Amino acid sequence: MTELAAQRLSISLGGRPVLTEIDLTAQSGALICILGPNGAGKSTLLRALAGLLKTRCVTLDGRDLRGLSPKERARAIGWLPQTGQAVWPLPVRSVVALGRMPHGATLDNLTARDDDAIAAALAACDLEALAARDITTLSGGERARALLARTLAVEAPVLLADEPVSALDPRHQLSVMETLRAQAHANRLVIVVLHDLALAARFADRIILMQSGRIAADGPADTVLTAEQLGAVFGVEIVTVERDGTRAVLPWAARQS
Repeated sequence: MTELAAQRLSISLGGRPVLTEIDLTAQSGALICILGPNGAGKSTLLRALAGLLKTRCVTLDGRDLRGLSPKERARAIGWLPQTGQAVWPLPVRSVVALGRMPHGATLDNLTARDDDAIAAALAACDLEALAARDITTLSGGERARALLARTLAVEAPVLLADEPVSALDPRHQLSVMETLRAQAHANRLVIVVLHDLALAARFADRIILMQSGRIAADGPADTVLTAEQLGAVFGVEIVTVERDGTRAVLPWAARQS
C-alpha cells in the first residue's frame, strides 16, 4: 500500500497564508477528490503533495519527499497540472511516450514495456484513433486527454491531477472520471482537484472539502456533501439526485446572505 501524508502543513505565498495546519493521510485504493471554492488552497495543497513546493511536512511511505531525487519523484508521482500545455508539434503517441522518460526511455528507444504502457494509456483516454495526429491540431479537450494519458503512461503509484476534466465535454468528463476511479481501485493512490460537485459525489470514494486554507470536512461523499456544509463553504443551496443507488449533488441556487 502506498501512503502520502502531510503533517501540520502550512504554506504562505507572497507573504499570504495559503495553507494552515493541514493534517492529511492518503492511501492507495480509493479515488480522493479535493473540493473547495476559489482560493481555498486546493491547487497549493496538491502541489505540496507532489513535492513541487519546498516543505518538510510531506512524506511518501514515510520518506520525506525532499530526500527523493527528481527522477525518483517523477517515477513515484504522476503529476497533471491544471495548466498543462502541448506546444511541440509531436504526434499524440509521442507526447504520451514522454511519460516513460523517468524510466530512462527516449522517443527513439522504447522497450516493449514502454510500448505496453503507452498503448494502455492511449486506450484509457480514448485516444487510439488520434495517436498519429499532431497534438497542436487537436481541440483543447483532446489535448487535455493526451496530457492525462502521458501522466498515466508513467505508471507511477501516485497520481495527482488538478482539474483534469475542466476542458472536457460531458461524455469525456465521465470517461476520465471512470478512468481515474479504475486507476485508484487498481491500487494506485489517486487525488484529484475538482470543481464539479456532481462528478465528485458520483465518483469519489473520499472527499476533502477545503475552506480558507484549511480542511473543513473529510470523509465519504454522503457525510461531506451535505446541504449544511456546502451552504457554509460554497454559499449555495443544493438538490440531490439518486439513480441506481448512487447519489449526485447539484448546486441549485446561491444562498441569500
